[in-house]
Amino acid sequence: MAHSGKMSWIAAAFLATTCAVHAATPPADPCTLLSAAEVSRTMSGSYSPPQESVAPRPFENTAEGKDCHYQALGGELLFRIYFDPSPDEATKLFAQLRMFYSPPQPVTGVGDEAYFDSRHGLHARKGNVRFFLQGSGSDERLKELGQLVAKKL
Repeated sequence: MAHSGKMSWIAAAFLATTCAVHAATPPADPCTLLSAAEVSRTMSGSYSPPQESVAPRPFENTAEGKDCHYQALGGELLFRIYFDPSPDEATKLFAQLRMFYSPPQPVTGVGDEAYFDSRHGLHARKGNVRFFLQGSGSDERLKELGQLVAKKL
């Protein structure tokens, strides 16, 4: 009986460890996480497919990201995304970067943690993924886009 109890604990520990270290793998094209149709619908405009470029590393020896620029008549949206090696690294970087965007306004319902900066850019983290949305729409619309992205991760 003691042996089966010990095996159950080992199995539970293995499962918990496996889930804890799971990290999202970047898709071949991270901009596909937010389609032009989704942006157009949410932002109430006609946005073009994204123009893609490399997002700068926030610090030396950190992951390079992807910038996705969506354009519309009278509006634009930047979707920037980084896939860090682990959730722990993403959490640490997210906390470090928050200091540059004070005072942050906490946002609930987007990933594991999120906030708006003083320029109304939405910064969010889910697992090992950090992303940023900034555009000509309202905070509520940016939050909706953030929720769309977080659900896909």
